[in-house]
Amino acid sequence: MKPKKNLGQHFLIDENIAQKIVDALNYRRKGEQTNLLEIGPGKGVLTKYLLKDDDYNLKVVEFDIDAINYLKMNFDNIEDKIIHADVLKLNLKENFEAPLLIIGNLPYNITAPILFQLLDNKDVVPEMVAMIQKEVAERIASKHGNKVYGILSVLLQSFYKVEYLFTVNENVFNPPPKVKSAVIRLTKIAEQPDIENFYKFKNLVKAAFNQRRKTLKNALGLYDTSKIPEEFLSQRAEQLSIEEFHKLYNAMK
Repeated sequence: MKPKKNLGQHFLIDENIAQKIVDALNYRRKGEQTNLLEIGPGKGVLTKYLLKDDDYNLKVVEFDIDAINYLKMNFDNIEDKIIHADVLKLNLKENFEAPLLIIGNLPYNITAPILFQLLDNKDVVPEMVAMIQKEVAERIASKHGNKVYGILSVLLQSFYKVEYLFTVNENVFNPPPKVKSAVIRLTKIAEQPDIENFYKFKNLVKAAFNQRRKTLKNALGLYDTSKIPEEFLSQRAEQLSIEEFHKLYNAMK
């Protein structure tokens, strides 16, 4: 089975790293299985280890029919675990019972949409372990005051503990990507912030960063900022901490 460039396929070929990714799953329920969704199993380098763990009720979502046929030929009793679909069109809340864990070597070209999908389903997903582009992982895990701190940094860190676990070199893939990769773990925060309307919060964060060189007073020109403290308005979006973004949202609510 040859990797397809148009699907952004880079197959992991290092078994030790595959085992480390699977071992990064922390969530367990004593005496009960937990639903687990693997995104883009490809040739099953993670799948083979996930199938051995009785703590999980595994499903895999794969768009590539060649990969699906490969999995069926190489793994016993996997056919009923395969979902042939575009993961971005898969309604997680309708298709899975909570809690649902997510794992995968994510295609670089759709990493951000998958992470936004996670946020839309944060009520049912307590944990995600994913291998993504190193640059994106650093951005997600960055703190305020950093130039790579941005929309996904604020949104994900508002609801999840973000852990940058380890870096993965290009030579452990076939074909090797042009960039390094990294494995991250997202664990839902026990005490969720007081964000009444997530979509309004998301739009506010996007507006703040869309003109990141401007102060919030100018970047949020379409909003009524009359109730926002001047200490916020005089700063740029990258200077505000996660907690300050929550205060900003609540001041405008």
